[in-house]
Order: sequence, then C-alpha cells, then structure tokens
Amino acid sequence: MPVRDEGQPIVIVGGGLAGGNAAVTVREEGFGGRVVLISREPGIPFGRPPLSKTYLRSEEDLGGWYVRPAGWYDEHNVERLGEGVAAVDAALHTVTLASGQELEYQKLLIATGGRNRRLDVAGAELPGIHYLRTVAECDAIKREAVADRRAVIAGMGFIGCEVAASLTQLGVRVTAVFPGAAPLERVLGAEVGAAIAAIHRVNGVELCAEDQVVAFEGTERVRAAVTASGKRIACDFAVAGIGIEPELPAFAGPPVTLSNGVLVDELCRASAPDIYAAGDVANQLHPVFGRVRVEHYNNAEKQGRAAARSMLGSTTPYDYIHSFWSDQYEHSLEYVGHATTWDEFVVRGSSQERRLVGFYLQDGLLQAAVGLDRGGDPEADLDSEMAACARLVAQRVRPAPGPLADEHVDLWSLAV
Repeated sequence: MPVRDEGQPIVIVGGGLAGGNAAVTVREEGFGGRVVLISREPGIPFGRPPLSKTYLRSEEDLGGWYVRPAGWYDEHNVERLGEGVAAVDAALHTVTLASGQELEYQKLLIATGGRNRRLDVAGAELPGIHYLRTVAECDAIKREAVADRRAVIAGMGFIGCEVAASLTQLGVRVTAVFPGAAPLERVLGAEVGAAIAAIHRVNGVELCAEDQVVAFEGTERVRAAVTASGKRIACDFAVAGIGIEPELPAFAGPPVTLSNGVLVDELCRASAPDIYAAGDVANQLHPVFGRVRVEHYNNAEKQGRAAARSMLGSTTPYDYIHSFWSDQYEHSLEYVGHATTWDEFVVRGSSQERRLVGFYLQDGLLQAAVGLDRGGDPEADLDSEMAACARLVAQRVRPAPGPLADEHVDLWSLAV
C-alpha cells in the first residue's frame, strides 16, 4: 500500500544497484510523489560484476547490467542529482548536498555502498597502482592490461581472484600476494581455497601466500612490489583488492546507530525514524542469519527492493537466503547462505578434481553451501543442487553428514 504524498520526496542516497532498484520499486509499487536519486558517481545505476570479468576483458559492455535504461528515469519522473551528500539531519528530515543545498525528505534510503580500502605502504601513491570499483577505475586497468606485461595483485578475495583470472586471460603475467594460506580461504575455508589456488596455478598465476605487500618501488610509476617476506616482484602495474568499508554520510539529530555500516532491522529500518539502508552499507538484523552485512550483487538488488517496499509501508521482513557467484577462467563458483565460522565441512564430489558441493555446519546446523563447477545457479535453476541447499539453509535443518556427502541422496529429500 503506497505511502501518501506528504509533499516531500522519497530520497535515495546512492546510485548503485541497491539505490537503482529502490527507485524502480517505489514506482512499480505505485508511489506517485517525488523520488530523488542522489549519486556522485557518473552514469546510471548498474551491476558491477562485469568490471572484474567480462567488461574488463572487453567481451561485454555494461548495457545488459543497467537496472533500467537511461531514459527510464526521466520517463518515470525520478530526479537524479549528480553530487555527494555531506550530511543527514534526522531531526529536520533534511539531506545537505556537497554543494550546500538542503533537500527535505519524508523517507530516506542510505544506499551509498562502500569505498575501497587503500594500501597504507610506502610508494602506494605511485602511478600504475589501481583499485577497482568504478567504471573509470576499470577502464584504467584495461589500458594497462597488455599481453606480456607484468602485474601484481595485492589480495586474493573475490575481486583479486577475478581480476587475476581476467588479466591472465588477457595474456598479462600475474603474481598475487595475499595473507592467507590460499585464495578465498577466509570465506570458503581451506579445502575450497586450495582448489581455487590450484585453478590459478594451472593457469599460470604465481601465488605468494601468507605474505603481504609492504612497499612499492618506482620513480615516475610503479616498477616493483616488495613483500614482508623480502620478495621484490618486478611489475608494470598493480591492482589492490583488499576489501571495502562502508561509505557513510555524517548524521545529526536523533542518533543513527552505526557499526560496520548502518544498523538496520529486519525491515531495513535504521534507528532514526524514516531512515532506511540497503546494499553494502546496511548491517541488517537478518531473520535467519542474525546481524550481517553482505557485499554481493544479489543482496544489493534484492535488499534495495525490499527497503523500498518497507518505505512504502510493507511489514514483510527481508529474509533472503543470501547467494553469490564468481566466475574465474572457465570455472564457476556458487554460494548460498551465510557462514563466518563452522566446525564441520562436508564435501559431495571431489575437491582434488575441483568439482564439488561443500556444506558448512556449525553444531550440526547447515549454515551455507558452496558449489564449484556443479550445483547450478540457485536464482536461475530452481531445481539445481544449490537451490536445494538454499531451501535447507532456510529451513534451519541439521542433516547428518553422511547423506550430505552421498551422491546418491537427492538433496531435496533432506528438506523438511
């Protein structure tokens, strides 16, 4: 049921995937008042996954990743302001733009996403050292990615792994430096991390595990990276993928509780009246997983829509069973659920053959599952193994490890 037009707009701060989907949803749900979308990033809202993959490799433009085509916003009277937000006053219900202009709101969505963590080491400001979040940053890396050049990747989370794969596919010689024993080990565990490491090694990436970049050398531009273990790695350019931190405006008035982002409840509501948050910046009290902040495409898309419906009066909790994917070379990884700790990891298939479904359990409770080159997309293939895993996670089942590992047991049969 749409909120009535109180004369003030619904304001969405952040023009990424979450903000764009929120703007679309308030119109789809019938809200006829003003909608203002504020973003200092140029262009229209889009999904970022191709920036580390197909767009980086010049295999795809971004048109298919737009939330809506450019003309949609004018056609549906969504005002777009191309600047940042300096402050939010929760008492006065105002947003102060970077230009000093004040804008009143009746409902406010914070969808500002995150900003790249920066390397704090000697030489970190040398030309040729890149980060990846925006189209402009991706275009800068594309200009560097010439066959037979040498690149250092600092960090092997999802961005580091995907960029390492894309650069390697473009003929760049890649050395990756990261603190864990294997890529993605913190998120996926040692066994899957080892499988990911093997995939990168077989494609020619040199992995410097349990190490970190402590300095860059060069005069006019970067020429080498120096690691804590004493390695000096010659390079023509470098890409740092060491994570993001929430991008937050300044708040005044009634307190907006912040802790690793904006704390919101199951309806995406912040602690101050009429303020909501979605996407990378939102630390939500999830009905299934507890307090979580999720930095993946699927969540930004769906949580942006859920927050918009909450602003319009919906009382349906946002209980999406989180999922994400990663494509590296010809390999596909799918993940459903949310697990930060686990005491048992059960494998169906073979980690040595790098084709498996893995299950993360804590005290017998299935919290998450990962599929490497099997399992299917839980969003697109509702009969897939990963869709079955999502159902099991949502139902909070405690399956015996034996049936989970047994290829002959249909995972759907374990659902309640």
